[in-house]
Amino acid sequence: MSTPEALARPVPLGRRSIALLVLISAIGVAAFGWPLLADRSSALVGHSADAPWLFAMLMPLLLAVVIAQISEGRSAGGGERGLDAKAVALLGVLAAAGAALRPLGAGTAGLEPMFFLMVLAGRVLGPGFGFVLGSVSMFASALLTAGVGPWLPFQMLSMGWVCLGAGLLPGAASLRGVRERALLAGYGSLAAVAYGTVMNLQGWPYIGGLSSSIAFVPGDPLSANLPRFITYCLTTSLGWDLPRAALTAVLCLTVGGPVLRALRRAGRRAAFTATADFRP
Repeated sequence: MSTPEALARPVPLGRRSIALLVLISAIGVAAFGWPLLADRSSALVGHSADAPWLFAMLMPLLLAVVIAQISEGRSAGGGERGLDAKAVALLGVLAAAGAALRPLGAGTAGLEPMFFLMVLAGRVLGPGFGFVLGSVSMFASALLTAGVGPWLPFQMLSMGWVCLGAGLLPGAASLRGVRERALLAGYGSLAAVAYGTVMNLQGWPYIGGLSSSIAFVPGDPLSANLPRFITYCLTTSLGWDLPRAALTAVLCLTVGGPVLRALRRAGRRAAFTATADFRP
């Protein structure tokens, strides 16, 4: 017997979608982490100035493939179900809301209310829908804020990870009330800091004019570059990451209840898992 929570999730992930998500996540880890993970003899170290462009061209193609697979939702076994018209409509509404929320705090001490909505939507609607929502919302917000650049695919993947992680949190079918909001507040605050950290990792090797104590040195071992990166984060972005985390936690605890109920009510009324029965 299906639980109410299962009925509210429009995109159950099948084996092919999971495999593609794992693949793009592994490539994303390499794209973000190569400055710390690449061996001294790696070609990426020798072409450190070209690496961001390589990954910036590769990531949109991979994201398009993954989003298309999740949206299509068909595997060889026919067991998956993708985005139908109702799910697409809900995706459009939530992506537009997320894109509209992001500019409200842009440039103001890192306050971004968009994270709060993405975490709650990923929690209610599941990891598959959440990954698509996070990626599409970040793309739409970039168009609104003129933030299109080589960093955009990395932002899309990072926000997709944030929403996917929210959909994988435990207790989806049973945990409600203050305990659920506390769980989401804790996750949201950690995810907000993690998002800023991985985006720092994406841009850190290519920013010129940094002092030697925080600059990336191609070919240096992890023991040398990691302290520089930590210092870089502490001195440049932590003042933005912590307010973003605090705002996300506060919004989850205060207005998270009504938003969760509204999302679950929308999922129930949409009846995503209902099958059409045509009668003459």
